[in-house]
Amino acid sequence: MRLGIDLGTTRTVVAAHDRGNYPVVGFTSDNGDLLLHYPTVSADVGGRLVHGLEAEAAERRGAPALRSWKRLLAAAGQRGRIRVGSIEVTPVELCTGFLTALRRDLLTASNAPVGKGARKGARDGTIEAVVSVPANAHSTQRFVTLEGFRRAGFQVRAVVNEPSAAGIEYAHRHERTLSARREHVVVYDLGGGTFDVALVHVAPGHHDVVTTGGVGRLGGDDFDEVLVDLALAEAGIGEVEPDTRALLRREAQVVKESINPNSRRIVLDLAALGPRAPGKPVVIPIARFFEAVRPLVEQTLAALDPVLGVLGSSWARGGDGGDAGDDEGEADGETTGETTTGGDIAGIYMVGGASGLPIVPRVVRERFGRRVHRSPHPSAATAIGCAIVAAEEAAPTLAERFTRHFGVFREAEAGHEVTFDGIFRKDTPMPRPGEAPLVATRSYRAAHNLGHYRFVESGLLDDAGAPTGDITPHGDVLFPFAPELVGREELAAEPVSRLGGPGPRVEERYEVDASGVIAVTITDLDRGRRARFVL
Repeated sequence: MRLGIDLGTTRTVVAAHDRGNYPVVGFTSDNGDLLLHYPTVSADVGGRLVHGLEAEAAERRGAPALRSWKRLLAAAGQRGRIRVGSIEVTPVELCTGFLTALRRDLLTASNAPVGKGARKGARDGTIEAVVSVPANAHSTQRFVTLEGFRRAGFQVRAVVNEPSAAGIEYAHRHERTLSARREHVVVYDLGGGTFDVALVHVAPGHHDVVTTGGVGRLGGDDFDEVLVDLALAEAGIGEVEPDTRALLRREAQVVKESINPNSRRIVLDLAALGPRAPGKPVVIPIARFFEAVRPLVEQTLAALDPVLGVLGSSWARGGDGGDAGDDEGEADGETTGETTTGGDIAGIYMVGGASGLPIVPRVVRERFGRRVHRSPHPSAATAIGCAIVAAEEAAPTLAERFTRHFGVFREAEAGHEVTFDGIFRKDTPMPRPGEAPLVATRSYRAAHNLGHYRFVESGLLDDAGAPTGDITPHGDVLFPFAPELVGREELAAEPVSRLGGPGPRVEERYEVDASGVIAVTITDLDRGRRARFVL
């Protein structure tokens, strides 16, 4: 069985292949409802960590639960700790536990085409999957995700950036909008926790990601927070406990997802406040909510501009007004009439669950004055794109690129200075699945007794070539060059000093695989010592 899996911040979506179609897999909840997603939630049940359907049911019974933990993967690192109730786990352990539950429920509590005999147990069913990660996910987050799938028993065929997968789904669904003159699609992916945007060159037989952008912590969760703030202000209530606020966010999410273009007000029940709850639900005019979240949508436009500007397109300047269309006319993902061109862009494709909030496409159209394609299944577009790649041997090949700059801070001037060396620049092409890793090497003579490497990824570089903007550290790596330091277990407290003479010859070898995971091998060439680190 081959599936496409979008491990989402709030909901994980799975798509399958069925005779040329790509249906979304449904899961049967504990109350018998069919859900077209798998809840990305984990809970502490008496000291035992449970996930997905079981965790959501436990949360309803009052168990401590953690939602949107995918957001924490970006900051925790490989060795960080994430707390769920009274339980602390590493990101890899949390991801593995959740994906193990997903695999179990795919085989026992879903309508997935698992094949004869596979429902008897997880060990009887083989699941091959193409999985997605946010475009701006750094190497650690990609490693944790990939390692979680592997440990959970999935056979991972490929790891695809979320907007790239949506671009494949767009080409499958909207092939008629593409031509020799319009071969580029801009994917606008606003999910539960992240915003990603990608410019994808779509041509017969291959899809090439030209450039990417986005905001690492911006999504539907933030819209929910705004709605909770408005409701508390309306009720005259100040700060609330974190657990209570989590319940209010859950209520806000449900109400928000029911908003449609004809909605005029939002009714929110604050029963989670207990004795402090008002006597009746609060009512918030829809216009007030839209006004409050508009700055969030405008943040996505700021991230969209440089991506559109790569082709020198008039879209980046907002065009000439064009035909703004309306929400209802675009709800099925189709356009009417000829789309006015901007450069050679076929259109902007809006996917991700949060893009369904009417204010989002409205603001995008106000800015660009063009028709915007909206996926008829915005929450499932990424999973469907992954399923297309997984199921079809003749599926278009996908060429991904680095979505961030990668480099290393190292010691200089006897440890009194730190200098930054860039290794891979943003938009550097990455290897395709099955190809050899991308390799970069650096050689030099060590000048200090101890190499202190601080690997980082960043969204931008300043004029001097140093990282700026959204910077993600990968932790520190210490490698001894002085003979007296070799074999010591604790090097963190060792002062850095210049060597008295020429140091050993050193080689750094960087390898990047098709999933975007970076590994570095540091070798003392004179003594034949080496150490390998997966970032």
